[in-house]
Amino acid sequence: MQDGNQDNKNDRNSQKGGGGEGSFNWKGLILLFVALGLFVLAFKAEDLTSSSETIDYAEFKELVTSGKISVDADAKPPRQLKLVQKEASVEQYITGFYTKETNSENGPTTSFQEFKTPVNVGWAEDELRSLLKDNNLEITAHPVDSDGLGAALLSFYLPLIILLILLYLLFRHQLKSAGRGAMSFGKSKAKLMSMDKNKVTFKDVAGVEEAKEEVWEIVEYLRDPKKFQRLGGRIPKGCLLVGSPGTGKTLLARAIAGEADVPFFSISGSDFVEMFVGVGASRVRDMFDQGKKNAPCLIFIDEIDAVGRHRGHGLGGGHDEREQTLNALLVEMDGFDTQEGVIIIAATNRPDVLDPALLRPGRFDRQITVNLPDVHGREKILSVHAKKVKVAEGVDLEVVARGTPGYSGAELANVINEAALLAARKGLKAITLEELEEARDKVRWGKERRSLALSEDEKELTAYHEAGHALLGMLVKNTDPVHKVTIIPRGPALGVTMYLPEEDKYSYKKNYLLDRLILIMGGRVAEELVFGDVTNGATGDIRQASDIARKMVCNWGMSDELGMVEYGEGQEHLFLAKEISSPRNYSEATAQKIDDEVKKLTDEAYAEATRLIEENRDKLEAIAQGLLEYETLDGSHIEEIMEHGSIQNPPSSPTPPDLPSEEKEPEPEKKERSEENDGDFPGELAPAGA
Repeated sequence: MQDGNQDNKNDRNSQKGGGGEGSFNWKGLILLFVALGLFVLAFKAEDLTSSSETIDYAEFKELVTSGKISVDADAKPPRQLKLVQKEASVEQYITGFYTKETNSENGPTTSFQEFKTPVNVGWAEDELRSLLKDNNLEITAHPVDSDGLGAALLSFYLPLIILLILLYLLFRHQLKSAGRGAMSFGKSKAKLMSMDKNKVTFKDVAGVEEAKEEVWEIVEYLRDPKKFQRLGGRIPKGCLLVGSPGTGKTLLARAIAGEADVPFFSISGSDFVEMFVGVGASRVRDMFDQGKKNAPCLIFIDEIDAVGRHRGHGLGGGHDEREQTLNALLVEMDGFDTQEGVIIIAATNRPDVLDPALLRPGRFDRQITVNLPDVHGREKILSVHAKKVKVAEGVDLEVVARGTPGYSGAELANVINEAALLAARKGLKAITLEELEEARDKVRWGKERRSLALSEDEKELTAYHEAGHALLGMLVKNTDPVHKVTIIPRGPALGVTMYLPEEDKYSYKKNYLLDRLILIMGGRVAEELVFGDVTNGATGDIRQASDIARKMVCNWGMSDELGMVEYGEGQEHLFLAKEISSPRNYSEATAQKIDDEVKKLTDEAYAEATRLIEENRDKLEAIAQGLLEYETLDGSHIEEIMEHGSIQNPPSSPTPPDLPSEEKEPEPEKKERSEENDGDFPGELAPAGA
């Protein structure tokens, strides 16, 4: 454990930004404002420093005739009438002093006020001479305003000189700061995390129990190294967290930081890459230098695939900045001069693109897979997030967990949040199961669009399409139970048929896949049988059926014609150069056989779906009419139709959407896309019209 001095040192490092990042240039900003102030002052200094009063020619004549003009050459300063004309200027004016009387507490007092009168001598010369002669006054001509020249030097040029000096100091400061910034390019951007606020522990991580057990050994080693060193064990140098997006890799790393009482640095893989060559490698070296100074410590690199990709797969010669950064990372993790005590924890959802040298033991000794949670894990994750909101008593989170197959931890957190927002919008005091199921559907498919104007023909078409799916869902044996059927537009879909798996599936039997193909064909078959025509509403169904059939033939060896052979590499090409250099590993004749087998599977499924729907045409009509009347039917309603031919316990009538008041303009509706499942087989069919 680190002592108090070390903690203070860490705090100082965290305040500096962790990687030589410069602070805000307050000094330069202050200098800039002072310079601008003096610049404005330079133009207005003459008006600010001048004490003379400007009067017009008529007021000047009145002062002369009233005898208030004061002339005294012996006074200090001398009081004289002057006709001033600046050199190389046509501006002329008369200056002098006049007697000004003011009233005060001690009685009337007399003072002398300097004045300034603009005058055009060429136009008023005769009148001016006569006026001055009649009042025994003389005027002295000054071709150049000598006093004004001194005032100009003092009020304009001096601030201008000061302005130039301040600008020089400002630019010199900026140049020095730029120099420090250039030198700090090679400094690491790793931030020393403070665990005082928003501390995350293993209690906040659920659904990944095996991953927690593996990383817990690292925490125990950091707490008590001697426990493991007695048997000769050494601390793992690296731990790679692998998993799909949203499974909680970063949250798990934060939990390690919260549990292990050691310095914890956090950085993203993209922070190493800059436009300048060599910066990434320099930042890697600086990051490990910081780690060695605080050893033992943890360094977390998020999205390491940004710098850890395969070397040698780029096109062209040229220098590759990522490769140099990766080489520096490889050397620092397990090179010739490697020091103990710095543990690297990295996270990625693309382990297939990482360089093999990075994954070998000695660098990343341990690869921990953070999988999507199973039904029990989903229930625990929902329980963790449900503690932060108010959930009504009696709400069974297991039902929600069963209805969210394939959901990641981030999606489950979003379900709870959407349910809380929905309950608040309804004015409820707690979240009920209805809000949770609505939030689940919204996260996967999008928000209901009850206000979407659909014609009666389109509603009827959608109802029969979804009725075909629901009917086959009840007729075929190897399928998940029907959970809900709706023709309410949701996201981009006009209708959705949802299924509720009884348990999570990790392997699929051939009979299940064949029944799945039959199930998918239900919408298109119902359209053709009822209307004698087909629409583009089965786009998602066709895509899903083609994907299943092609994987059965090419990847899973479920074709009698082609046998137990994998056709294709089993994964998409990750690099352009790899795609160019990797030809197809089967002949054109085999490709034709693959296409024939895929079409054979889909055609047989279509024929079987047609037979089943024709034999149960009355039930198809009953389900479709129920959808047209109630818009949404649960699985229990479909079972009643299959047993009794009609709905025995009809649902409540559909409620129209809540429209905004006339005073408020309706907010533009945000179009939400349905999330297509990346897995092999989702719990729901692709929506009609998708």
